[in-house]
Amino acid sequence: MRGGATLPGRDRRRAVTLAVIIVLQSLCAAFFASDIVSDFGNNFDGEGYASLHLQMEAVATAVLIIGVIFLMIELRGVMARMEEMDRGLRAARGEMAQIIDAFFEGWQLTPSEREVALLILKGFDNEEIARLRGTAPGTVRAQSARLYSKAGVDGRAQLFSLFLEELLAGEAGAPRMGTAS
Repeated sequence: MRGGATLPGRDRRRAVTLAVIIVLQSLCAAFFASDIVSDFGNNFDGEGYASLHLQMEAVATAVLIIGVIFLMIELRGVMARMEEMDRGLRAARGEMAQIIDAFFEGWQLTPSEREVALLILKGFDNEEIARLRGTAPGTVRAQSARLYSKAGVDGRAQLFSLFLEELLAGEAGAPRMGTAS
């Protein structure tokens, strides 16, 4: 894929499966086409019509070729859709980072409070945050309390819901700051 994008596991397997089917059908079509060519001179009845066997092989070959073409188009479409989804996901991640930064600036968080807030949003509890930052759990609790006060929320659940609401709202304007002071 272009741009270094990679497909998730399930989608990668789907693309590989389609590619394998294309190769197998191409081989079958080539076999039948070569068989038709070799049988072409031998399988005419007295009036110049091809035998039923040759006609069936020709139809099977045509169907296989049509299938190969269809699968190639489908594979291109899958790859294009996956690339588009990957671009959208990367854009959403960047946009969410901008939304978070806008909230943090509006709340006038200190660098330590920003770090704690990001770790909270990533799902770490106070003890994990303290261990990661090399501080006491009480320090993290105090910074969390200041963060919640500045954000105008009562705790983690409301902080999460504030960002989730913003993400789901999908508005391009400035983020809503709730009841922050």
